[in-house]
Amino acid sequence: MAGGFLHMAHPAITLSGVAGNIISFMVFLAPVTTFLQVYRKKSTGGFSSVPYVVALFSSVLWIFYALVKTNSRPLLTINAFGCGVEAAYIVFYLVYAPRRARLRTLAYFFLLDVAAFALIVAVTLCGVPGHLRVKFLGSVCLAFSMAVFVAPLSIIVKVVKTKSVEFLPISLSFCLTLSAVAWFCYGLFTKDPFVMYPNVGGFFFSCVQMGLYFWYRKPRATNAVLPTTSDGAAPPPPPVQVQGQVIELPANTIAILSVSPIPIVGVHRIEVVDGQHKDAAAAAEACRMAAANPDGPPPQVIEIVPAAL
Repeated sequence: MAGGFLHMAHPAITLSGVAGNIISFMVFLAPVTTFLQVYRKKSTGGFSSVPYVVALFSSVLWIFYALVKTNSRPLLTINAFGCGVEAAYIVFYLVYAPRRARLRTLAYFFLLDVAAFALIVAVTLCGVPGHLRVKFLGSVCLAFSMAVFVAPLSIIVKVVKTKSVEFLPISLSFCLTLSAVAWFCYGLFTKDPFVMYPNVGGFFFSCVQMGLYFWYRKPRATNAVLPTTSDGAAPPPPPVQVQGQVIELPANTIAILSVSPIPIVGVHRIEVVDGQHKDAAAAAEACRMAAANPDGPPPQVIEIVPAAL
């Protein structure tokens, strides 16, 4: 490829390079929604800074690779943009992160983005012969490109434990899938294995992340069975199931499941309300039960409050 984006002698290279830049542009901007949420909450919550530190390291490595190889302007331009964006994300994270997470992020940054990169530059320029520099540096870039794709998987353990996809960046995973396809084509057409091969793994890992997202985002039904009476006799107390947990309710009990706009992961508390009812429906049911069983104890209203994620 001759130096620029538009080389009509190789339209496939041109199109894949332009597509790779456009999609990678979206990849770098995908976490904006995450940081908007951080800004609203004034806290990083459970979000990890590892993907952004690794992505910054990968960007500076690819810039160095493009400069050493030459004639790789699509790699140079998009990774220069990526450096600025990832650095901004890290700074934003440091502003709102708690002290321990802030210190951990700074340690990652200086260890990887400063010390490790400086070591690679020194070894490449001083310890590797000129005709082997592209191959050596390409091998390093290949390894860390895989790390960029794998980095968001550090959140998978949290997703599995909490059964929540709140901290799984689905928009980033989707954009990474498209980016992997575009850059694989670019590496294939330019016969650059160091660009082509890591995107095979990138495609696989991105698909895994999206699969986990759609698996865990499925709403799980929470069933509450209201006790009924027949012929003036109270039936055996039916169980109320919440997220796999069975709560045995006493006879003459009305169960009201609180409505929540967020997923339910379990029962937070059970509140018995004496002498009053939460709404008209509960009051009407209580009157009906009292009339059907006048000799029994007065009904109680139990509110099951689900735990928020």
